[in-house]
Amino acid sequence: MMRLFYLKECSSTHDEIEKFLSNDTLDLQAVYTFNQTKGKGQYGNSWESGRDLNLAYSVAVPDELIKLPNHLFNFHTAEVLADFLAILTKQIAGIKWPNDIVINNKKVSGILIEKKIIKGRSYFLIGIGLNVLNENFTHLPKAGSLLTQTGVKFNLESLTQSLHEYLVENLTKPVSEESVMEKLNERLFRKDLISVFEIGQSRQNGIIKKVDKDGFLWVELENDGLRKFFHKEIALLY
Repeated sequence: MMRLFYLKECSSTHDEIEKFLSNDTLDLQAVYTFNQTKGKGQYGNSWESGRDLNLAYSVAVPDELIKLPNHLFNFHTAEVLADFLAILTKQIAGIKWPNDIVINNKKVSGILIEKKIIKGRSYFLIGIGLNVLNENFTHLPKAGSLLTQTGVKFNLESLTQSLHEYLVENLTKPVSEESVMEKLNERLFRKDLISVFEIGQSRQNGIIKKVDKDGFLWVELENDGLRKFFHKEIALLY
């Protein structure tokens, strides 16, 4: 059964999804809008979105359907979304650690995942912000949209339906921890390329080597050698 609910406007689909959950089903349940006024990003960041230009989508996945550790399910979700966008755009969709999606060197999508008990059942709440039709990123030089990165004007409604169907079909498919890590490292943005990183107050050249099974990013730094980092401990400046 397709449990996908449209909201004409909301502050955040991630806040609204809880109102639509029904515990009489194990189906994935989702809400979406093309006018989100206060979107949430990972680690307290915000997700900017203009009216009728972008998609804000949140889906609730019952925890009992997922057999992966939490952080690996985060990576698996990013892989599924990257696969969908690669098929849709016929472009390479990379994963910028930990879970942003990049097409042609620009971030087009971000993911927020929280685990929460609602009405007595544990859920993964997955929020996806996808830039679709906006073209003005003068204040966000690392961002882009499907339009700016592919030249294609996708229909927001049909895109949403296709995305939801793809997530419902693929998010809960059995997958091994090994295959999640292998696919993540295959899609890892800027892997094996010289990049500039910000660590604390300093900048340094380095090369991304891998993400390990505990979620750490390993970088070979020009001055400090091979080091591992967790979220927010290092910033990729390209």
